Amino acid sequence: MVWKLLRQHLSVSQLAGFFFANVCGMVIVLLAVQFYRDVLPVFTQGDSFMKGDYVIVSKKVSTLGTIVGKQSAFSSGDIRDIEAQPFVKGVGRFIPSQFKVSAGMGLQGIKMSTDLFFEAVPDVYVDVKSEKWNFNPNSGEVPIIIPRNYLNLYNFGFAQSRNLPQLSEGLIGMVSLDIRIMGNGKVKQMKGRIVGFSNRLNTILVPETFMRWANSHYGAGEDAKPSRLIVEVNNPADERIVQYFQRKGYEMEGNELDAGKTAWFLRVIIGVVLSVGLLISALSFYILILSVYLLLQKNMRKLETLLLIGYSPAQIARPYQILTIALNLLVLLLGVGIVACVRSWYVPVLSALFPEAGVAGLVPALVVGVVVFGFVSVLNVYIIRRKVNAVWFRKK
Repeated sequence: MVWKLLRQHLSVSQLAGFFFANVCGMVIVLLAVQFYRDVLPVFTQGDSFMKGDYVIVSKKVSTLGTIVGKQSAFSSGDIRDIEAQPFVKGVGRFIPSQFKVSAGMGLQGIKMSTDLFFEAVPDVYVDVKSEKWNFNPNSGEVPIIIPRNYLNLYNFGFAQSRNLPQLSEGLIGMVSLDIRIMGNGKVKQMKGRIVGFSNRLNTILVPETFMRWANSHYGAGEDAKPSRLIVEVNNPADERIVQYFQRKGYEMEGNELDAGKTAWFLRVIIGVVLSVGLLISALSFYILILSVYLLLQKNMRKLETLLLIGYSPAQIARPYQILTIALNLLVLLLGVGIVACVRSWYVPVLSALFPEAGVAGLVPALVVGVVVFGFVSVLNVYIIRRKVNAVWFRKK
């Protein structure tokens, strides 16, 4: 009865304007978030276990330095100077192994064994679940992260020449390596377990706890000066990074900076698109509130009469609140549907080129959409109730 009385001055054109504007804003916001989550694995290249934007820095090895026996290691002063740079968030030291390591693995009756080297970085730079990246001397098992090109060399070189089966990343992760550690006149047999692969780190990475334990038992027991550093930067697109390292004569390994720049620019573009979408959504929200205010103003006399004959402010506000919530829900459903249609077009293309892309599903868009829907709906309910309460208090 209340709704039939109050809907007479309802402006369909104003509500339609709000609806289409809000759909546009919602689609832009959801599509930006969804596209970012779908494309991000392309730039991280599967190295999700490494935190932040970083570069690997080393000193150049010169011919004269080799002849005179000069070590290309970083001193404490060098590290403090790097840490003092405004573009640096943190500096981690690569801890080298001070003992001999060999590893073996058997496949189809063929025993393969090779000498290896281990390095470690502070655990704060490694984003592997703690139960996987944990070392206990009593367990005798060492978690390892290896470069992905090592696996490619085996699959496309060694395996084909010896008629051995090729190994996927999932399969080799289940294979146990026979690790042999030698030093200080002692030998230790252990098992190695591969927990990750890297395109960006050209080293065999083990936990810091294992490295310090092994160096103390099978090495010199002293902290060797690091020959490489992992430097986490605020903004990989900052031109001061390259200028500083070139001026110091340091080398940056691989394409870490290029990948970091690309990911950073992606975040900037997505941020701009999100801002535009949120602005459109805010304007559409303003249109809706203005429409409701005008509707309330046109029905002012009816509202006052309903309040005087015993209707509560909550009963009078409820039809308008249900209307706004229904419109917001329709916007959410339509926005998610449009995003799903657009995503079904670009994800197969990305997946064909980069299998890591599109693994997040529609979860990011759904989560953001529900959050926006909840926030806007609660705000609408509050504003409408406040307006009706103002009419009620004025009549009292």
